[in-house]
Amino acid sequence: MTTNDVAVATPPALGVPAGEARINFAAHQVRGGPHGAREDFERMVGQLVRAVRPGARMIAANPGDWGIDVLVGDLAGSVVVWQSKFFMPEVSKDHQGQIRESFESAMKHATDHAFTITQWVLCVPSSMDGPTAKWWDGWKKRKSREYSVIIELWDETELNGLLISPDAASVRRHFYEPMTLNPATAAAAAIIELGTEESARLDTALFVRQLREAGHVEVDGSKRQFFNAELMAREVADKGVASEVAALSHADALVHSLWEEHFNEACRRQGDPRLPGLHKTVMGDIRAQHATVGAGLAAGSIHTSGLMHRVVDARRAGWIREWRSVAGDHKPSESTSQTDATREEPTSASGSAT
Repeated sequence: MTTNDVAVATPPALGVPAGEARINFAAHQVRGGPHGAREDFERMVGQLVRAVRPGARMIAANPGDWGIDVLVGDLAGSVVVWQSKFFMPEVSKDHQGQIRESFESAMKHATDHAFTITQWVLCVPSSMDGPTAKWWDGWKKRKSREYSVIIELWDETELNGLLISPDAASVRRHFYEPMTLNPATAAAAAIIELGTEESARLDTALFVRQLREAGHVEVDGSKRQFFNAELMAREVADKGVASEVAALSHADALVHSLWEEHFNEACRRQGDPRLPGLHKTVMGDIRAQHATVGAGLAAGSIHTSGLMHRVVDARRAGWIREWRSVAGDHKPSESTSQTDATREEPTSASGSAT
């Protein structure tokens, strides 16, 4: 390079900096909500089987699916069957009964309708805990001998391996890879830093108190997330564009439902009232599914993470088992209460509460 040459720095690409986007099966919860996650996961399994086993087809539940979600073969002869179960965040003893029932249903319908199942594959988006893995190994051997059928498990490890294969690239992109922000959206999603005064004002905010109650020491990053989400929400409200108002309402509902599922699971499994790990799990899933949560909004991952803090600040969630008690006795200072109106549950484009 000569002295007259000028080195031009290339700005980093938006999205994942290197490699491919990681596969996070919580995407089905974010996209489908508490009741639609199973169906969304089932559709993914159907597309994945079709990608790696040409000729696969799905069976509609009308009135029942015969214990079959996806099959390859001929129902007038022999078939290979895939059964999907959306068990998250792990497969435990509570799920063993459902696994047994699904298998027995498939084998019964095979007998009743005169076809043969040569292979039965259970598909789950998580891993089995130790006791359940031991149960599975024994149950699998017994049922394989009893019915002369091959029984396999496609858990999160196997599914990940299949999804990163070249044959399944389109399935991975469709269900798990985030969209790339265009330059205009990226500019609109710029991060605004908090001033000292604003940061101090947020010290008395409810979402900060809830973090402190859960044992968080450093909260400046959370303040930044909340602050930027607040600015974005105010802009959406001020502009009043129906599509953006609806997108904000949708994003709010998604992060709240994701928190609710993880909170209920943490309460069921943990004895510690501070529910360690809950905040990390919820925020990690929100970041992983930023493209879905922030769809239709001029938002980066900082903004979508901040939406969760807005939900907490609106007394609709928290990070410890007794979060409602904390919210109930919290008295916001005058400086924080002046913006409470923007942190209420968002309204839909028609003006009704979501």
